[in-house]
Amino acid sequence: MSNSNVEKCPNEKIPEYAFIGRSNVGKSSLINMLTDRKSLAKTSGRPGKTQLINHFKINENWFLVDLPGYGYARVSKKDKKTFQKYITNYFEQRTQLVCSFVLVDIRHEPQKIDMEFMEWMGENGIPFCIIFTKADKLKPAVIENKVDTYVKTMVQGVWEEAPRYFITSSSKKMGRDALLQFIDEINTDFFKEKK
Repeated sequence: MSNSNVEKCPNEKIPEYAFIGRSNVGKSSLINMLTDRKSLAKTSGRPGKTQLINHFKINENWFLVDLPGYGYARVSKKDKKTFQKYITNYFEQRTQLVCSFVLVDIRHEPQKIDMEFMEWMGENGIPFCIIFTKADKLKPAVIENKVDTYVKTMVQGVWEEAPRYFITSSSKKMGRDALLQFIDEINTDFFKEKK
């Protein structure tokens, strides 16, 4: 289901996991890798392709939610403001949301826009993890340094401790099992509580 109105999102009481990041972070590729489907989420050379809240029902017991990227996208300012509004509405109103994944390109230094977005998530009590993408582009020692820098930047700022994180590569299927296991563990607890 795809739409731009949070009130029209699916009404089922099953867990939701939202995926969000800057427009060119590799979100669609990651979603396709996780679901083992080549074109579930549309990949594009043009950033900003996702412009709606997209719900994908997985194994009949949870929703993967693909949200529009924030930051750079070749769309008008008016469209961008609209995205930001319904992204905010989604996070503030969606009671089914159990965890969000903020995607960050591991090749870059911590970006102000990512830090500000995660700060907003923290201030609003929205649980999230970080997914570092495109890890296949770097050597293991460089990956370790990049993650260390990121964690240090967060704890030197407003965070007491950095959120949980996953290191992924869509082309190598790196991090897939760890992410799906994490989701499975939360789902198990969720459905136990509902009994």
